[in-house]
Amino acid sequence: MKRVHVVLLFLCFSLSSCEGRDGKHRKNQLTKKHELPSAPAVTQENLVDEKCLLNKFTHRSCSKVFCQPWERCVDGTCTCKLPYQCPKNGTPVCSTNGRSYPTYCHQKSFECLRPGTKFLNNGTCTTKGGFSVTLNYGNVDSGGIVKVKLVGQDKEMFICKNSWGMVEANVACFDLGFPQGALHTQARFYYPEDLRMNSTECLQVHCRGFETTLAECTFSKRRVLGYQDLASVLCYTPDADLLPREPFQCVNGKHIPPERACDGVNDCGDQSDELCCKGCQHGSFLCKSGVCIPNQHKCNGEVDCITGEDEVGCEESHDRRIHATTRSRTSQDGLLRTGAAHPEVQEEIEILTADMDTERKRIKSLLPKISCGVKRPVHTRRKRIVGGKPAQAGDFPWQVAIKDENKINCGGIYIGGCWVLTAAHCVRPSKAHHYQIWTSLIDWIKPNSEVIVERVERVIVHEAYNGTTYQNDIALIEMKKHFNQKECMFSNSIPACVPWSPFLFQPKDTCIISGWGREKGNQKVYSLRWGEVNLLSNCSQFYPNRFYEKEMVCAGTADGSIDACKGDSGGPLVCVNANNVTYVWGIVSWGENCGQPEFPGIYTKVANYFDWISYHVGRALISQYNV
Repeated sequence: MKRVHVVLLFLCFSLSSCEGRDGKHRKNQLTKKHELPSAPAVTQENLVDEKCLLNKFTHRSCSKVFCQPWERCVDGTCTCKLPYQCPKNGTPVCSTNGRSYPTYCHQKSFECLRPGTKFLNNGTCTTKGGFSVTLNYGNVDSGGIVKVKLVGQDKEMFICKNSWGMVEANVACFDLGFPQGALHTQARFYYPEDLRMNSTECLQVHCRGFETTLAECTFSKRRVLGYQDLASVLCYTPDADLLPREPFQCVNGKHIPPERACDGVNDCGDQSDELCCKGCQHGSFLCKSGVCIPNQHKCNGEVDCITGEDEVGCEESHDRRIHATTRSRTSQDGLLRTGAAHPEVQEEIEILTADMDTERKRIKSLLPKISCGVKRPVHTRRKRIVGGKPAQAGDFPWQVAIKDENKINCGGIYIGGCWVLTAAHCVRPSKAHHYQIWTSLIDWIKPNSEVIVERVERVIVHEAYNGTTYQNDIALIEMKKHFNQKECMFSNSIPACVPWSPFLFQPKDTCIISGWGREKGNQKVYSLRWGEVNLLSNCSQFYPNRFYEKEMVCAGTADGSIDACKGDSGGPLVCVNANNVTYVWGIVSWGENCGQPEFPGIYTKVANYFDWISYHVGRALISQYNV
C-alpha cells in the first residue's frame, strides 16, 4: 500500500502544489482545476454580435474566412476540393494509409474526403515507423502530460510548455479522438521526481490551427540547462464540468467561458468563438468583417482578414522582424542557438520536421490569380457637390454604357473576359442583338477617342427576378468575341472585382457611384459623373416592407445631395478595400425622390449573387479566393 500511495502523490494536480494527498481529494482537485483564474469583467454582450451568432459561422464559413488550398467555397461553405484540382508542383508527402501523394494539397484534399486518412510525414513513405501522441501521468483518460513519437525517431519525447497554446492543445486532442478539442491547455499534472530532475530536453511544437494531427505541426528539439515545465492538456468531453456563469456555446456544442470569446484564440476548435465579434480583447486584432485574429498574424505576410487590413502598413513591422532575425545565429551544425531570458541559461534548438504551414502558403501562391479592381489613383478632390463631379478618362475603367438603339438608358460594370454585369430591369434577352456596349466612354454626345463599341452575344437575366419588388435585379451580358479571338480584351478597361462575401464592407463605409443618370429636376446628363455615398444599415426604416436585406443594399448621404437617379440603373456602386482594390458592391436598382434626404438609393447586393455569377462566367474568371 505504501508504494501505491507514493504513485498517487505524483498524480495529484493543482495550480501551485499538491494539496490533496489521498485518493478522495483528487477528484475535488480536478474539478477545481476546471475553474479559471479570475479575469477582467468581459461579458458576451459587450463583444459578441448575438444576431451574427445565429448564422453559426465556423472555420468552414467562407463568407468570414478563407478556405484552405485543398478546399473550395460552395454556397458559403468550404467544401472538399478534388485532389486533381490542386497545383501539381510541390513536395511529396506520405499519408497514414501508406500512400505517397505528389503534394501536401493532394493529401489534405484526400483526407478532406476521407477523414481517417491523415498526414504522416513530409517526403515519400518509408518503413521507419509512424507518428504517435499519448497522454501520460494523468488521473483522467482525457488529460495528462503530452508525449509524442516522431516519424524516424527512436523514442518518445515530452513537449515543452513554453511552445504550448490552445491551438496546439486542440490539435493534440483532435489527434487523440476528442472532436471538440481541448478544455484547458495546462492541467499541470505532476510526475515522478527523478523524471522532473533529469528533464533537460523536450520538443517545441508550433501549429497554425488547420491541422488535424500534431504530425502536421513543426517540431524542434530544445536542449536546456535546468528544469523546464512540460506541456499537458485536458481534452474536452461532453460531461466536462462547466463554469457556474453562463458559458459561450460553440457551434460544435463545446462550452467555453465567455471571456474566451473574441480574444483571437480559437478555443472552440471550429473558430466559432472568433467570427461574430463587435470588438476584440487585448492581444488580438479586429478585422472589419467582425473576426478576431491573433496579433502575431498581423503583418505575417499572409492575408488573414478577408478584408485585407491585417497586411496594410506592414513595412515597419517587416523591418523589425528582419532585425530580430539577425540577432539569432544558426550554427554550422544545424542548431539554432539563442539567449534565454537569463543569460546563464543557454539553449539549443534543432529543427526536426518540415514546416507544413510554409508549404500551405506556398501552395496558395500557386493557385490561379486574377487581375481586377486596381487602377491608377483617382484625383484626390472629394468635396461633395450636388449631382456629383465629372469623371476623367481612366477614373472608372469598369464603367460601361448600354446603348439601346440611339439612347443610353443604363450603365453596366465590366467584370472580366467578355462579361458585363447590369440590372435585370435594364435588359431583355430577346433584344440582345439590339444592344451595344460602350467601354471607356466619358461623353456620349462627343465620344472620346478611347471609346470601344462591342456587340452583344447574349443576355442572362436572373431566373428569380421580380419586376414588381425588384428582388434579384441582376443580369449578365456576354459580349461577342472578335473574329479569330479567343477572349475579349479591352486595352482601356479594367474589371471590377466581384465580392464573394457580404462582410467585405460595412455600414458607414464610403463608396462611389457613377453614371450618366439625370440631375435633379430631370435634367439630362451627357458626361459621366460620380459621387461618394455611405453604406447604410436598417434601410427598412426608409422603405418599409420593400427593402430585402439579403438581396439589397442601400447607400446615400445625410442630405441626399449625392444619389443615383434615372439613367444610372445597372451602373456600379463600387467600394475600395484597405489594399486599394475596387469591388462592385452594388448595382443601381431603384429608389424614390432622387437626391432627397431619407430616400437613399437601393442597389442589388452583388455579394449575394457570387455563386450565380460564377456559375455562368466561371469561377476562375472572377475569384482568386476560395477557388
